[in-house]
Amino acid sequence: MSSVKIAPSILAADFARLGEEVRAVADAGADYIHVDVMDGHFVPNLTIGPGVVKAIRSATDLPFDVHLMISPVDPYIDEFINAGANILTVHPEAGPHLHRTMQRIHAGGAKAGAALNPATPVSALAPIIDDLDLALVMSVNPGFGGQKFIDSQLRKIEELRRLIDQTGKDILLEVDGGIDPATAPKVISAGATVLVAGSAVFKGAAADYRANIDALRGGQ
Repeated sequence: MSSVKIAPSILAADFARLGEEVRAVADAGADYIHVDVMDGHFVPNLTIGPGVVKAIRSATDLPFDVHLMISPVDPYIDEFINAGANILTVHPEAGPHLHRTMQRIHAGGAKAGAALNPATPVSALAPIIDDLDLALVMSVNPGFGGQKFIDSQLRKIEELRRLIDQTGKDILLEVDGGIDPATAPKVISAGATVLVAGSAVFKGAAADYRANIDALRGGQ
């Protein structure tokens, strides 16, 4: 398996300097830019829309990994793709027809992901696993950054790893929530290939970001 990829979450960045922050983590060795979109309805927080994604798109050539924590999700898919999203991840609970949502994302030219909340079982993805480019395990309840890692999600990561391996496809297994140098080795061992981290990456000054990212890789 290739080395683990790091996707810094701009939710923890300095929003007054967002373009600079994106460039800084890109220069520090990030593999993706993770964008958390929250609507204050599906999750208890309100963040950004496609306008911000478009505004920072020119800051880097790295893929934008956009996590849509919004409901209904389908009406906004095209807007985020047009704004520059390369991967769109949605929740099974955010629309009535998950398979159709995957098709719509692919039709727009983006890669399609699906996310599992802590209480959502892996079985929710089994019917559409062959349509996924990315599967995301939320190791905290979505809505806020800086939460503590939920250890029970390690078993879910392992179960999802087995399901992905059965397909024989190169589906990214991403984990988001409470990722830091202490929890990163656990999720990597469980089978994760992409780690989303906010405060663990954006702590300190921009000069610290490379060391922060390297610490999450753990020598992988």
